Amino acid sequence: MPYAYDSMYIWILIAFGLAMFAQSRVQSVFHKYSKVQSRNGRPAAQVAREMLELRGIRDVRVERVAGNLTDHFNPKTGVLALSEGVHDSSSLAALGVAAHEVGHVYQQHEGYLPMRLRHALVPIAQLGSFAAFPLFLLGLFMSIEPFISLGIIIFAAVVLFYLVTLPVEFNASRRAITALADGGYLSSDETGPARKVLSAAGLTYVMAAIQAMLQLVRLLGLAGRRRR
Repeated sequence: MPYAYDSMYIWILIAFGLAMFAQSRVQSVFHKYSKVQSRNGRPAAQVAREMLELRGIRDVRVERVAGNLTDHFNPKTGVLALSEGVHDSSSLAALGVAAHEVGHVYQQHEGYLPMRLRHALVPIAQLGSFAAFPLFLLGLFMSIEPFISLGIIIFAAVVLFYLVTLPVEFNASRRAITALADGGYLSSDETGPARKVLSAAGLTYVMAAIQAMLQLVRLLGLAGRRRR
């Protein structure tokens, strides 16, 4: 069994465990601060619309979307979608999440370079997530060298997507906290909890990037053994 076991499996399992912890942390922190209402009292959807208006952004719609923490900004449709637990809530957690998505809108309208790069990588990352491993495994077991190399190259693009996502998400969170404080939506003692919610969410992206990098190292290791 030449490819049976090595220490990389342990690292991948550790990364998977950390990813699960990060996801649990997001849920826990969001749940905690979703019970703490902001003194301002405005619902998250209204805050998001006001933030967009302050920047003169009128081509983005704020809409409700089903699900839990399914909040996102779609630059293609011009929709800033807020989940059911965020849209009408005035909690510190909801305002932090909504402002984070507004931060992505700001990035889009300013032509923020990492965000533009991430958008360019989306089709390749989607292809890589679907095709990289089948190609690699087919090449490995059928001894088709070009398939092995192509699988690695495509998955490397997936890793790059995850890495580029990090500055995009962290920058959006910084913009969110600044906008909430400067706009008077949160007082100085309320920005800390909102920042904790966004930091917990940011940890999930870090763990996803680490997982992807370890998977890439694993593919390179298997390819190296195959070529010996």
